[in-house]
Amino acid sequence: MSEKVMKMNISDAEWEVMRIIWTLDEVKSSEIIDQLSERMSWTESTIKTLIRRLVDKGLVKTRKKGRAYIYSATVSENEMMYQVAKDMFAHMCDMHKGSLLIRLIKEIPLSKSAIKEIQAELNQMEQSAPESVPCDCLHNKNKKHHC
Repeated sequence: MSEKVMKMNISDAEWEVMRIIWTLDEVKSSEIIDQLSERMSWTESTIKTLIRRLVDKGLVKTRKKGRAYIYSATVSENEMMYQVAKDMFAHMCDMHKGSLLIRLIKEIPLSKSAIKEIQAELNQMEQSAPESVPCDCLHNKNKKHHC
């Protein structure tokens, strides 16, 4: 599934639907509509269209339970976030990824356990890290350039 996710683009609105599905695990469309119509002021038809798009993209599956359809994610929230972030970073200069991560870490709410895990990972990475990371923007790396 991660190959599919890596190439998958979803809109901001589709992210909102996925967040509800991930949080509730298995959910009826009426529950998604209740959550999003109040929070986002979207119409029922807009929300149903978003759900249908996610099903068409293979990110949400359906099963029938009585007269209702139950929706669930085919990919975890963590995997989806990882693949989207990985794809975004693939388009950036290697030289600047570290400074971007520092900026993001300063803005993201982190638990003490997450901070300890990041610190442990960084301590381990430091053992084999290069002194600097070169720019990878140009094919011919022998030419002088500034990023």
